Amino acid sequence: MAQSDTDASTPKYLRNKYAIVGVGETSYRRGSQETTRNLATWAINNAIDDAGLTAGDIDGMLSYSGNDSTMSTFVAGDLGIRLNFYMDVHGGGSSTEALIGIAIGVIEAGMCKTVAIFRAMNGYTQVRIGGTGARSAAPIIGDQVHMRAYGWQSAGQNFAPTFMRHMYDYGTTPEQLAHVKVAHSNHASNNPKAYYKNRVTVEDVLNSRLICKPLHLLDCCVETDNATCVIVTTAERAKDMRQHPVLIRSVVGRCSKPRPDMHYQYGPISTVAGHYAKDILWPNAGVGPEEIQATGSYDAFTFTAMLQLEDYGFCKKGEGGDYVSSGIINLGGKRPNNTSGGHLCEAYTHGMNMVIENTRQLRHDVDDYCPVGPDGKRQHTYDYSEGKCWQVRDIEITANLGWANPLTGSAMVLQRS
Repeated sequence: MAQSDTDASTPKYLRNKYAIVGVGETSYRRGSQETTRNLATWAINNAIDDAGLTAGDIDGMLSYSGNDSTMSTFVAGDLGIRLNFYMDVHGGGSSTEALIGIAIGVIEAGMCKTVAIFRAMNGYTQVRIGGTGARSAAPIIGDQVHMRAYGWQSAGQNFAPTFMRHMYDYGTTPEQLAHVKVAHSNHASNNPKAYYKNRVTVEDVLNSRLICKPLHLLDCCVETDNATCVIVTTAERAKDMRQHPVLIRSVVGRCSKPRPDMHYQYGPISTVAGHYAKDILWPNAGVGPEEIQATGSYDAFTFTAMLQLEDYGFCKKGEGGDYVSSGIINLGGKRPNNTSGGHLCEAYTHGMNMVIENTRQLRHDVDDYCPVGPDGKRQHTYDYSEGKCWQVRDIEITANLGWANPLTGSAMVLQRS
């Protein structure tokens, strides 16, 4: 059977059948002086409390890491949880949405009932993804024999050929991409949890030092120490929990381009995995890009956020630079992106904080600087000036776009119930 004949759709069975019922995180900081094991228990405890559950209600656990974290069994033991199912996978930026899909699958199969998904990392004080620290001293093995020979050690170095080719093919400019950082910094200035809260300008980005062409320092994400957690269960069980359920309409997990092992020999390299993932995401969700009211597009770099928005169909191919510089991705714009500040400004969590953010947006309950009313809830003003509000008005549906690299991506559509 040809690949194009394969039916990967899920609407009849799974659309809105599962929900995110709890989210939690540690503080976002540098110099945690704590183990990833301790950070994980902190974040999972917060998510359990957020959902109104007890540790005994969790019977499944998933995690992901790049040899820089702690296994689920150790964390579960610390929390007093006995697991009916667990799995720890190797992975980074495309893992959150993929593991949410796996959680749905194992619950659907009857293997467990409620799954906690966590990522714990000391991404500044221990294993730094940028190619420095402990990672830079590791011996060269496997595919690194090819990569390192061309100077491809850090993520920025690995992705730069795709970025440069997009600029060559479509005339995309550094000025256009700088607007991604500007928007995310504006959002972070209203977020008490954000590591970088200062607003920046296009000129600030372009005048920051060049790290790896075409990336300036301010085109690159922050490195932080933190843990994050998302809890998934059925929509039916979610009705009895503390928070307003956020339903999962559609999920795509680690969809790849052809020949991902030889990405730079199989073009066009200015196209990323979202080009293929969108053909699963939107039909399964029953909506398209125009219905989405906010996006969480993985922003390890300004360029990664733009490339995904383009290839998932929020604009035509080659028009991503115009899209992100038009104002549409700003709070108050038609479709704000990374409303908490994302990886560029809030924290680097390998994709989890954008899912947590969209969950809270859909609850209409982000923790900004707005006053708290007599009912204990934020009275959102929708004033997006500095130090004020970051809640999107009347938001009902969002999309998360997860990036591992140009050749692999995951995505998810969430809906307020």
